[in-house]
Amino acid sequence: MKRRTVLAVAMAASLPGAMAFADAHGLTVGVSWSNFQEERWKTDEAAIKAALEAAGATYVSVDAQSSAAKQLTDIENLIAQGVDALIVLAQDTQAVIPAVQAAVDEDIPVVAYDRLIEDSRAFYLTFDNVEVGRLQAAAILAVQPTGNYVMIKGSPTDPNSDFLRGGQQEVLQAAIDSGAITIVGEAYTDGWQPSNAQRNMEQILTEQGNNVDAVVASNDGTASGVVAALTAQGMQGLPVSGQDGDHAALNRVAAGTQTVSVWKDARELGKAAGEIAVALAGGTAPADVAGAVSFTTPGGNEMSAVFLAPVPVTADNLSAVVDAGWITQEALCQGVTNGPAPCN
Repeated sequence: MKRRTVLAVAMAASLPGAMAFADAHGLTVGVSWSNFQEERWKTDEAAIKAALEAAGATYVSVDAQSSAAKQLTDIENLIAQGVDALIVLAQDTQAVIPAVQAAVDEDIPVVAYDRLIEDSRAFYLTFDNVEVGRLQAAAILAVQPTGNYVMIKGSPTDPNSDFLRGGQQEVLQAAIDSGAITIVGEAYTDGWQPSNAQRNMEQILTEQGNNVDAVVASNDGTASGVVAALTAQGMQGLPVSGQDGDHAALNRVAAGTQTVSVWKDARELGKAAGEIAVALAGGTAPADVAGAVSFTTPGGNEMSAVFLAPVPVTADNLSAVVDAGWITQEALCQGVTNGPAPCN
């Protein structure tokens, strides 16, 4: 087992964002990104770095570039560098498990960041993704209570895709049962890639003769692919959902080509990840992390987890993301005239 110095860690009695730490100089936290190309991960990274810097810890990272095999090698390399904790954004919930085993063998705690790792030895940190799905579907149903729906899901290797889909179904089930809406197309999006979402949407539009009234897309990247497919058919403006609060997506909400982006403030998630990683490296038991709850995974594993609360952003509350400093008014309103506040 790897030898390490157990640090004193003072924990505040609330959510991880309120944690306070003793001197953590000498700790190194390694982060394995699955696909750092996505816009939102840069925001997460900045928050993780800031939290580690505040704790006196060092940040190192690698990018798997959407390859599960490369992620395994990346994590092995981080372990070889002597990191004291790992934060892992998993490309594949099952394929990454050998890396967790390798970390456990070296007494290195693992934080499963935003995406579930089906292993009870990891600590799970994310937003409530079932609730995200509920919020997505509710926003679309509110503006389009009848008609033909398309469900553009996330990656088949990411459990979040099914958490989201489950929440969406909860909200839509009554309308489906009554016949008010019909799901006419449904597809997973390999790697969450917008180009794959666009191809899926194009195929469904072709199959349905463009007879589609609304699209529940599971994140802002897939929403961008959906909007591109709709725009090519002159159908821009149909209700489309997303999540993450990507700047481009919020601009689409302002412009009226996307209905909702469920905002998961990545600054809070990244901050919590850095603080939890330092706490676990310092000897805090997973169950003793502030705000931790017990979570049973789809695979039946019991994990300690922290779930943060998401916020749906629509044309009705766009000012909230500007007021929070998440996006500038200029970026939000670029190309938008006579839009919703604050773009009017």
